[in-house]
Amino acid sequence: MNSRTIINRTIILSVFVIAGYLLARSFYYGSFIGIVLALVAIAAWSLFLYKLNKMQTEKEGEEISESY
Repeated sequence: MNSRTIINRTIILSVFVIAGYLLARSFYYGSFIGIVLALVAIAAWSLFLYKLNKMQTEKEGEEISESY
């Protein structure tokens, strides 16, 4: 595993940890807006990672087909 992969995974993990912390604090204080915003942040980040992974997979598929 190279350093770029480690940095990327660290960033991903830290964003989810921060969003989870914000969600927990929102539950603690009973803030409806905070809960909604934390859930939106988690959903948006998850969707971004899903689309990024899908795009990279398609790109790798194109590179393999072009090499033949």
